[in-house]
Amino acid sequence: MPETDSDETLMAAYARGDSRAFETLYRRHNGMLYRYFVRGMKDRAQAEELYQECWSRVIVARERYRPDAKFTTYLMQIAHNLLIDHYRRDRHTLGGEAGQHALDALSAPDSEAPERVLSDFEQARRMERALQELPDDQREAFLMRVETEMGVEEIAAATGVGHETAKSRLRYAFAKLRASLRP
Repeated sequence: MPETDSDETLMAAYARGDSRAFETLYRRHNGMLYRYFVRGMKDRAQAEELYQECWSRVIVARERYRPDAKFTTYLMQIAHNLLIDHYRRDRHTLGGEAGQHALDALSAPDSEAPERVLSDFEQARRMERALQELPDDQREAFLMRVETEMGVEEIAAATGVGHETAKSRLRYAFAKLRASLRP
């Protein structure tokens, strides 16, 4: 399968048994999908589980896939449903992984200037806190927009809401993040 084939063509080829097509799809979208789950959830281990589950569902449903929408919309719809199920089941507190990363960076022998590491850590931590303070539906719309560069129509399709609802969720998310991140 050529790397230039569309996602939809690759998915159709995968449904016919071409495993190389799936490898190409995975290479194209694994980073975006992983970031979506990690930034959308408070627990990294659970985010990784949902990330794996999402790809598993793509594999299981490959023969039922219909290119009615872009593959990324299809993929994000699966991710959205997994997150909604997770939110319904459980809520956890934010882990300290970002803090551990900063401590590791500071103790490394060839570490950057400590002020720089702490500044970057604080900025990342503020953004992480601001994202976690957003309502689930706004955080999800924001991450779909930023991580996957989905448009409002695609976000609406992936989340199963109307265009105006998706647009409002994005507008409120951006406004709340701007207010939270002001110095």
